[in-house]
Formats: sequence, C-alpha cells, structure tokens
Amino acid sequence: MSLDKTLKSKSTLARHRNVLNRAERIERLKELDKWTEDQSPFGLPKVGHRKASVGGKDKAKKAEDEATAATPEAEGEAKKEA
Repeated sequence: MSLDKTLKSKSTLARHRNVLNRAERIERLKELDKWTEDQSPFGLPKVGHRKASVGGKDKAKKAEDEATAATPEAEGEAKKEA
C-alpha cells in the first residue's frame, strides 16, 4: 500500500528554504557586519541565502591533482624522488 502524499516524513520537511524570516535575516546581517542595534528591523536589505553544494568535491580534487601532476615541474620532482 502506498503512502499518501500529504503524509511526509520529517526529513522531507526539513529542506532548504530560499526565504528567511526577519530574525534569520538580522542574524545573517550581523554575520556580515551590516547590522547595528540602532537600525529599524523594518525595511531590511535583501540577504542572499544560498544552499551550499554538497558533493562533487572528489571530482574537483581529482582534477586539481591531475592538473598539478601534468605540469613539467611536478613531473621533474617526481623523477627526482624516485
């Protein structure tokens, strides 16, 4: 029997949100040193909230390793060590 689409598990409810509430925006502005306590909480500037990319680091690291290994200096050093 299938699960009804309105019955969600907790993990699916905790997803990335693009919109921050006022308190979260003020926290973010404090981190960026763009907030002082004497400012009004109304009319806050826009705050970028991007999801950090997860994964893909292995591919990037492999590409860096290959790029450094392909340079003539790295090849010369590898021959000297061997």
